Amino acid sequence: MKQKIAVLGPGSWGTALAQVLSENGHEVNLWGNNPAQIDEINTYHTNRHYLPDIKIPEEIKGVKDLKTAIAGVDAILFVVPTKAIRTVAKQVAELVEGRPYLIHASKGLEQETHKRISEVIAEEIAEEKRKEIIVLSGPSHAEEVAVHDITTITAASEVEEAAKYVQELFMNDYFRIYTNNDVIGVETGAALKNIIAIGAGAIAGLGFGDDAKAAIMTRGLAEISRLGVAMGANPLTFIGLSGVGDLIVTCTSVHSRNWRAGNMLGKGKSLENVLDNMGMIVEGVATTKAAMELAESLAVDMPITATIYSVLYEGKDIQQAAKEIMLRDGKVENEF
Repeated sequence: MKQKIAVLGPGSWGTALAQVLSENGHEVNLWGNNPAQIDEINTYHTNRHYLPDIKIPEEIKGVKDLKTAIAGVDAILFVVPTKAIRTVAKQVAELVEGRPYLIHASKGLEQETHKRISEVIAEEIAEEKRKEIIVLSGPSHAEEVAVHDITTITAASEVEEAAKYVQELFMNDYFRIYTNNDVIGVETGAALKNIIAIGAGAIAGLGFGDDAKAAIMTRGLAEISRLGVAMGANPLTFIGLSGVGDLIVTCTSVHSRNWRAGNMLGKGKSLENVLDNMGMIVEGVATTKAAMELAESLAVDMPITATIYSVLYEGKDIQQAAKEIMLRDGKVENEF
């Protein structure tokens, strides 16, 4: 059944998801606050800064005004950076009419509060102004979805019918959606894998090989799972698409901006230089700080996160940090 969807955030992922929805026959408004970018989408049907060489379906309508973008929609899809979620959600709460489904495909934890994105949205948009909140997450690169590479991800909601609604919106022959009721686990895996991806990129930048890559991904998954379970997640979620699946794709692909950031750090670049030259948000940097503070408050051991934090926020030499984590006291592998 044709739906009207507002996609908030015309970055690479927002644009790719808007394309999937449009190709599935839905009416799509793509909202952004950069007028030149919206004009480009409407005039040339491109978004060259984020997805070079990709032609966007002409049916997608770029919209500059948020009220216009969300007027009469069946669902609103948030794909803005984590730091902008609360601000945009407040604006939506003031302007929204009816009760649309709220979907988000962003990955991170809010600074200071350490809250998951669905919690932030729920705080700002009252229940009487919305239906359920659904998380869309999993191993996916916008660059590959945009050219119809096979991708499988998860729609998570505490209400099964809401997750199925999103599954039906997006499913097609190259984009497959599974449902899940563990919102905490899906959001936690989505956020924390970006930290480990920075570490995996740094390992490569330092010149280490596949053994080191396997080590950081495996032990990274262990500490993601520890923190997630302490927050109330189902441990089985972390061996699924939004856990190990997202971890694999983010830690092994040059499409990953978190991996690229870590790689440049490993090659001796300063964090300031890395962020200045990335041209896009590197969510894992802010998430490292939030996760470190959250882990300390919950008394969860996260040595890889702590090591990456020391490099990003305390100026520790990255080669020395790698050496020190290897010289930690011996541990039991399956200690949880």
